[in-house]
Amino acid sequence: MRSTLYLLILLLTISGCQTRNKALLTKRDYSFLKDSLNIEQQLEKYKLPGFSIVVFENYKIIYSGQDGLKSMNSKEKIDENTAFSTASITKPITALLCHILEEKGLINLDDPIDKYLKRWHLPKSKFTENNSPTWRQFFNHTSGTNQGGFSDYYEGDTIPTIKQSLLGQIPRYNKEIEFLFKPGTNFEYSGGGYVIVQMALEDTLNKPIAELAAEYIFSPLGLKNTTMIQPNETGFPANVALVHDKDGKVIKKGLPITPQVGASGVWSTPTDLAKLSIAIQNALRNKNNNVISQSVAQKVMEVTALKNAVGGWSSGWQRSVSYNNYDWFMCSGSNTGVGGSIFATMTDGNGFVILANGEKPNRIPVINQARIKLLTLMDWNKNTPKDDIQEIPSGMKKQLIGTYNDFLYGQGMETKIVEKNNRLYVESAFLEHFKGKNSNELLYLKNGQFKIVDYPNLLKFDFNNGKVNSVTLTRDRLNVEIPLTNTEK
Repeated sequence: MRSTLYLLILLLTISGCQTRNKALLTKRDYSFLKDSLNIEQQLEKYKLPGFSIVVFENYKIIYSGQDGLKSMNSKEKIDENTAFSTASITKPITALLCHILEEKGLINLDDPIDKYLKRWHLPKSKFTENNSPTWRQFFNHTSGTNQGGFSDYYEGDTIPTIKQSLLGQIPRYNKEIEFLFKPGTNFEYSGGGYVIVQMALEDTLNKPIAELAAEYIFSPLGLKNTTMIQPNETGFPANVALVHDKDGKVIKKGLPITPQVGASGVWSTPTDLAKLSIAIQNALRNKNNNVISQSVAQKVMEVTALKNAVGGWSSGWQRSVSYNNYDWFMCSGSNTGVGGSIFATMTDGNGFVILANGEKPNRIPVINQARIKLLTLMDWNKNTPKDDIQEIPSGMKKQLIGTYNDFLYGQGMETKIVEKNNRLYVESAFLEHFKGKNSNELLYLKNGQFKIVDYPNLLKFDFNNGKVNSVTLTRDRLNVEIPLTNTEK
């Protein structure tokens, strides 16, 4: 009996060693990404000064690549610790900060935000008389406020206060921020809304937002190269990428100063932003969540805006794509001469972060090329049940085919349903932009709803007299009905 037991233990030990050795032998080598992405050639082609990328898989950073220069004036190379101005990537960080502060009992995000303001109060409006906006409505851009974005400032410029910004005493705006619709009834991207959030935080907690973000997010997560401190303030990092114009020349001193810190004031690296994304991904699965709890992660990621909301929006994050059957959270930032994106899966811990220090014509083609290649090269494919899909009746197919108003994203783009090889496909410039030429098949589910490959919302079409009248988009607890107009002549 004892010898049998020893033999069993020996066999299990050998089996365990073989399994570990097999895992080590099959560990993936990601060095191929450098040659496959071919960033150096892209920089030369598009006259882009510098580019930095980090890829993560299974909740770990697996590749980091930097090409080009911090500044065309100094010829100093970008490294892994070189921080970029991240522009609107700041917004989901500000929203995350607010959710963490709420969990600590310091604010209540369901309260009207105006009760937290001291230096300034929301302007009078017919839209808010009986419906004062809450904090949450500013996070998902449904508060109704305008002021989409802001001008840059540099050393030597007169830097406005955030009160002056909200009063419209700045370039781009000549009047106070205003409400365009009843809060919660529509979507309007509003950087000004995040300035209101910044003011509410600072007025309530008597600390600059930069200090709050460092205390509750950056320091606890070990994000050593991330800050909301601005170039004209003490503590701004030295290892940074300067901004460049379309001719590849440094803009002024190259260091944009952002008084609207809560909207677009973060400086960071792809490595730190990848760590932040992984922290959120881990929190969603209730792992390593001492800084970001599962509850906070779930609230931050919940889709709370669908109507005209670019396919779906949560607290600062865009939730509008479903590449390779994954649900993604993403955010892009763009300031003059700099920008980039975060793309991360809601499950399995995959994604990537890209930052580059050039103007849009130089930067966007290189970022797009890298994103499309990565989505193909990494082969992140999540299996979905095939038995939920059924054939589309031929009569229904004929009714669906056509050219329509933008029912997917609400951004005014033409959307087509076409037939190829007896199957239906959806053509949208938005889908093509993010994934490249792709077969976005329209699948008919057994529950009567439709699903589009790479698109996260379910659809239910309403037919009347042989035509499609409307489509209802469904996501989590949200339903939005959109009238359909066939624009073909």
